[in-house]
Amino acid sequence: MADKNFIELLKALRERTGAGMMDCKRSLIEANNDIEKAIDLLREKGVVKAASKASRIAAEGLTNVKICDKCRTGIILEVNCETDFVSASDKFHELVNKVTDALLEKKPASLEEARELTAPFFADATIAMGEKMELRRYVLISLGEGEAFASYIHMGGKISVLAVLSKESELAKPLAMSIAANRPSYRTLEEVPAAEREREVAIATEEVKNDPKLVNKPDNVKATIVERKVDKVLSGSCFYLQKYVLDESVVIGDLLKKNGLDVVRFVRYQVGEGIEKAAAAE
Repeated sequence: MADKNFIELLKALRERTGAGMMDCKRSLIEANNDIEKAIDLLREKGVVKAASKASRIAAEGLTNVKICDKCRTGIILEVNCETDFVSASDKFHELVNKVTDALLEKKPASLEEARELTAPFFADATIAMGEKMELRRYVLISLGEGEAFASYIHMGGKISVLAVLSKESELAKPLAMSIAANRPSYRTLEEVPAAEREREVAIATEEVKNDPKLVNKPDNVKATIVERKVDKVLSGSCFYLQKYVLDESVVIGDLLKKNGLDVVRFVRYQVGEGIEKAAAAE
């Protein structure tokens, strides 16, 4: 019959790691009933397990935002896993919160440094949940003089927004909600990269060239039409030209001007955006 102390250690090890019964038993025996050494052994196995899943694609997960009022710094991040089932679990939410707190406290200067800092959290989580997980991206933002944060988390963390306003405002949350809903890439047309504008100009030029209704128009008129077409397309990705989420009759730029307010910067993360989700089954 198993020693009572061993059974208690086994129970504690399973609770702390979420690993299987036999894995915990073997690790405890190998570690001579030293629970911390047993955890290290399980973590090593977890790292091996994670490595075997390297070909899988972690496209689910959560985004998160947290603000440190005392240090006037905010963070937005995305942590990925393989399945929506795991991303909805309490353990995964705990992981995301631990990673968020660690990065906000330590303020790593690069993604590589951030991943190294949080590697133990992911090793433990892999043991507990058995999926490939990773810190995909993060941004730390510090406020300038007089500035204030606006933040919003949508759908339980599927979308998050962190923005910097030129001053404190009751519009902070609604503006962050508008960024979440409208998916802007830039603040104004002036911020659109030249390469992106040139690509749209080329497309619009061909459209005008091939439009029989415009064939006899003077070149200067065609050029104006091209410019208007380009601005119309690009304005859809510019926050100041989009509609206010709480009143679609209001344009964001007009709302900001009326309130003497400016959006200095914004970051919007949506889980899995830009990740190819197709993966071969193992």
